[in-house]
Amino acid sequence: MIIIGIILLIIVAGAIFVILTSVNYDRIDITPNGTTIEVPAEQTKYDGNFEGAKIWHWNNGILVTYNSHEDPNFIKVSELGFNTLNEVVKKGEKQNIDGFTCYVINADDLLEIHIFDIIKVNYNGKFYCIPLTNETTHDNILICCNNKDMAAHMAKSVEYKNIYPNSTGLDAALSSVENMTGDLQSKANDYANNANLSKVKSSVEQETGVNLDNAKNTIEKYTGKLPI
Repeated sequence: MIIIGIILLIIVAGAIFVILTSVNYDRIDITPNGTTIEVPAEQTKYDGNFEGAKIWHWNNGILVTYNSHEDPNFIKVSELGFNTLNEVVKKGEKQNIDGFTCYVINADDLLEIHIFDIIKVNYNGKFYCIPLTNETTHDNILICCNNKDMAAHMAKSVEYKNIYPNSTGLDAALSSVENMTGDLQSKANDYANNANLSKVKSSVEQETGVNLDNAKNTIEKYTGKLPI
């Protein structure tokens, strides 16, 4: 009877431990009516949209997402900030967790990225980070937490859905900026090629009273031939 009682006590204690340590999850939209992911229930807080990058956090982790087609105004810092974040993460120790590439970093390093200025958290220790990218839906996802099983569960739970057309105002905006850049470069080249340097030189000499040829010759005595 004593042995049976001990066995029952162990079973009950094990069941209580499982209940207390198990995590319940809620499914949320990463993009409206689009890609979804499971996050820890009743503790995950949405911190807001930081120039296109969305941030959630919970007791021991952070979720960051970015969709390049969600906002046609691509002139934002979000993509740059997200790429910087990925670069920091990928400096960590590389591991394979349930088929996902994971990087182990210090939480302090993660929180130094300016993208987290809008939230107030105090994490320490090791973080397991899983970056995910889907070119079809244009989703970029970064899951970081101090529990690798939780990180893997969240990564497995992602359900991708493309709600944005492949061609958006993003392409038109990019084309406009490229054309603008080309026009500015062309104008700069035309100015350099067509400027009357003799007139410029004459104007400078009149304003300053300095003979530029004499000044050039004097300088060359000490520095060598100048390319002007």
